[in-house]
Amino acid sequence: MNLQSTIVKLLDLPFYTEGPCADDAGNWFFTTLSGGQLLRMRSGEAPVRWAEAGCPNGQLITSKGTHLVCDSGAGTIVQFDHTGNRKGALVNKQCAGHTVYCPNDLIEDRDGNVFFTDSVRDSGRVFKAGKDGLQNCIAAGLDYPNGLALSPDQSLLYVAESYQNRILAISLNGKAAPSVFVWAVLPGHRSGRPVDNLPDGLATDAQGRVWAAHYGMQAIQVFSPGGILLASLDTALPLTSNLCFVSDQPHRKSVLITGGYAEPGPGAVLMMTVDVI
Repeated sequence: MNLQSTIVKLLDLPFYTEGPCADDAGNWFFTTLSGGQLLRMRSGEAPVRWAEAGCPNGQLITSKGTHLVCDSGAGTIVQFDHTGNRKGALVNKQCAGHTVYCPNDLIEDRDGNVFFTDSVRDSGRVFKAGKDGLQNCIAAGLDYPNGLALSPDQSLLYVAESYQNRILAISLNGKAAPSVFVWAVLPGHRSGRPVDNLPDGLATDAQGRVWAAHYGMQAIQVFSPGGILLASLDTALPLTSNLCFVSDQPHRKSVLITGGYAEPGPGAVLMMTVDVI
């Protein structure tokens, strides 16, 4: 298999960007972290301010059409309705009896349960906020857990452990203490500095491949369902933060990519088209 990619820069922005997601109506959303804004855009149109939060990071459009946004500066996961009006919080500084410091990314399973990361060095956690209202910590002691993705059958939850430059997998087998194991190790930067090779956002395509935004490496790393590195796709964006599929066809993928050139800025938003040959 060969992956060939082309990139179009959609936007240059004053702030580093995160939290890309797309709805079924052709709207694309992303966040600006230090800029405090959630922006919405459509193909060929300028972005508009959709909502605001303190430090909006990872974002999720739930199966009910609401938006959940990690406010990394406030330790909260804020809920917005489909028009951008704030409607309370899913998590407010506490989850499963633990303090939440820096919620970073989140994902919903087919049953409506939400998983999210709390990005802390050495003592980071992954939480489950169940549809039934129950909360659990399903992994602890991680070195800055970051992006999340689910395998197509939802038996595995993939977690980017940024400062270990690897992807973990959590087996969602219904046990009280799910097993956690190293699923893949990413390429290292020649500088040898951990900050130059931090896996960030993750996404899984329809074929079960895992795509990892590799902050500091200016790349999207693509792994087979078995954790084998298949390709490193140059993004031309040094701090590549996150990605989502706008179109996920077997032989062509359209990928919305966020990130920037420095933090807190400047930032950019890209569209990568990948042909699978």
